[in-house]
Amino acid sequence: MRIIIAGTVHYPAHNGQAVFTERLAEGLVNLGHTVLSIFPSEKGKAYQTLRNGVQIEAIRSNNLNQIHSDAYFSLFAQAAVQRIIDAFQPEIVHIQDHFPLSRDVLQVAQRYPVGLVGTNHFMPENLAAFIPVISNIKPVYNRLMWSWMLDVYNQLNVVTAQSKASAKLMTAQGLRSPIYQVSCGIDLGAFQPEPGTDRNTIRKHYGIDPAKKVFLFVGRIDQEKRLCVLLHAMKLLQRDDIQLVISGQGSEKHNLELLARDLDVDHQVQFTGYVPREDLPALINSADIFTMPSQAELLSIATLEAMACARPVLLADAVALPELVQVGANGYLFEPGNPADAARHMALLADHPEHWAKMGALSLEKARTHSIENTLRQYEHIYDSLLQSNPLPVLVV
Repeated sequence: MRIIIAGTVHYPAHNGQAVFTERLAEGLVNLGHTVLSIFPSEKGKAYQTLRNGVQIEAIRSNNLNQIHSDAYFSLFAQAAVQRIIDAFQPEIVHIQDHFPLSRDVLQVAQRYPVGLVGTNHFMPENLAAFIPVISNIKPVYNRLMWSWMLDVYNQLNVVTAQSKASAKLMTAQGLRSPIYQVSCGIDLGAFQPEPGTDRNTIRKHYGIDPAKKVFLFVGRIDQEKRLCVLLHAMKLLQRDDIQLVISGQGSEKHNLELLARDLDVDHQVQFTGYVPREDLPALINSADIFTMPSQAELLSIATLEAMACARPVLLADAVALPELVQVGANGYLFEPGNPADAARHMALLADHPEHWAKMGALSLEKARTHSIENTLRQYEHIYDSLLQSNPLPVLVV
């Protein structure tokens, strides 16, 4: 098949949508398909290249670096998109968001006999942190944001949802297109338990205390991740045997470092900065528990990768995160935005290290159902069904 994948973010960005898009495109190429990715150029100027077998068409863009380092947008790109589609002649067009470039791709693709697929990675909370007056107009803002998204996604043949929670959310907001549930998928070959990991060496390399019980967060350090909840939880805990490690980069990192100092927990919190993906499995295997306090996760690739490394998890009880937890068996959920409840569960986990191995084993079992190989097979099935005009089993929500 000849497949176009389009969206607003792509490599070298490191957020969930970019990671998924890159893995999907390269995985499809490895299965023998011809794939072209369209996205706004991180260089500003347009360019074409080949990366790991994927044809890349980076569209001329403007940056929004004053808002976020990964933010680029391409306006009025229909002529460029028309040229690309005419030359590539796709059978499937798969968009990853509803922002201007994806809209242009959809509008051009609708002129051709192609299958139209969209995966939604969006919640209004993703943009709320960058709109200062949002707290005063939140209901109106949410309606506008969902309407903006649905205007695009209701024109697609199939919409894929990473989780049941994601599908329910879109349906509740008014999505009419058929929904098919497909995990974003994780690389179980890279992320797996590594009993031979030299934990002390890895910890020392990243400034982590070898003797402490480590709660690890990996991901974008942006406001929507609600990492401030964990810092306040550390203040409430007042325990010298626990260390919180925050790995990643983002717009909120400096503010969180200031907050840690203000709360006088900076000696118990380690910000590692960006960790290369090839180093992540070792870092995760050197931690004891993985934690995700975000209230805007439609799946959480980072959590699944930690589970694949057999880590117990402590997650916010929000959106799709509860789907990853069997409470008391592979981890716990805490009330979103509640530092006291987060602290209580951190203490519960820290005080029972004898349970970690069994909890981690169940995390691994759950993670195995999210293999990237399974994800690729499902997308092949979706694409082929559209081309053959075969009905797909729509997710009931």
